[in-house]
Amino acid sequence: MKFRKILAAGAGAALAFTLAACSGGGAGSTDDSTAGATGGTDGGTATEGGTIGVAMPTQTSERWIADGDAVKAGLEAAGYSVDLQFGNDDIPTQSQQIDSMITSGVDALIIAAIDGTALKAQLDQAHDAGIPVISYDRLIRDSEYVDFYVTFDNYKVGVQQATSLLVGLGVLDESGAETGEAGPFNVELFAGSLDDNNAHFFWSGAMDTLQPYIDNGTLVVPSGEMDINVTNTQQWKQETAQTRMDTLLTTYYVGTDLKVDGVLSPYDGISRGIITALQNQGYSGTVADGFPVVTGQDAEIASVKLIADDVQFATIFKDTRKLADQAVTATLAYLEGGEPEANDTTTYDNGVKVVPSYLLESDIVYADNIQSLLVDSGYWTAEEVEAGQAS
Repeated sequence: MKFRKILAAGAGAALAFTLAACSGGGAGSTDDSTAGATGGTDGGTATEGGTIGVAMPTQTSERWIADGDAVKAGLEAAGYSVDLQFGNDDIPTQSQQIDSMITSGVDALIIAAIDGTALKAQLDQAHDAGIPVISYDRLIRDSEYVDFYVTFDNYKVGVQQATSLLVGLGVLDESGAETGEAGPFNVELFAGSLDDNNAHFFWSGAMDTLQPYIDNGTLVVPSGEMDINVTNTQQWKQETAQTRMDTLLTTYYVGTDLKVDGVLSPYDGISRGIITALQNQGYSGTVADGFPVVTGQDAEIASVKLIADDVQFATIFKDTRKLADQAVTATLAYLEGGEPEANDTTTYDNGVKVVPSYLLESDIVYADNIQSLLVDSGYWTAEEVEAGQAS
């Protein structure tokens, strides 16, 4: 595809920008009815470089607020105006927002899709208009016009989630070595939203890691629910996870001698729903006292607080500042007439093509490395961790 080349003032220095630390309102703290305000056209922001459309899925997760802010800051530092929109977890809303960006003549699109299968028409339009498309963290499927993908190694994220569950149960130590602990441990399994391509990678990585321990009897799933089509959590919603966990408890545990020892959770919001359901059924105290081991992802501040308090056991830290950096780098490469560097050209098949990708690394957060991973890096402050809220 031949893209429109933008001669941006100061664009040659774009790779040297510094992204602000990722923080924002807690999950659910922002009223989505006000979402969709554009950035980069007020407050004296530079507009010489043209306009980039940035479509994020929601403001109900602090993670996506932080991603949007970080991408916007990086592009503005490179001299571009930014049209940042949040899709309110609503597929038609996001589709309309992207339609509007294309109509208005944006020079590139960075899209974190609500539903990765729902944007083919928009990508067709972007291609016809010569607009490069960067798929951000969630792979856009079923279109040959996804030009580049920036994400984390999502299979490895799943491996890390399962590993943290095994560490919490004492089957592995923190180095990943087996301890000889044979259980059996009762666990339940949760997956993400089926319309998010990443959920399938998380699940594959986790199940490939857990299956040997299920097969040898170290782990037992009393519900028998081990298929992603049953364990999935639509739109990653906390309340949906809480309802399912309630059902699992009342169906398979209440009135029996069984106790939940651990729960595989793919996202911190889901984790908090699971924890609430457990607490409502009489599980109390900390992991050290026997509270079930619950995993997570995204290092949301409310869950980091729970980890510090030994209620949630672990989360996966995906430094979205680095992800935003790569999205900006890829976008500028196209607009300056080149192509971005990929470090994976085989993994991410969107159903039509293998999309060239840049994969970033993630880390497991336990209580004893919150300081080194999250506080020392400036992702959260010690005061935010103590309060469980972003400042």
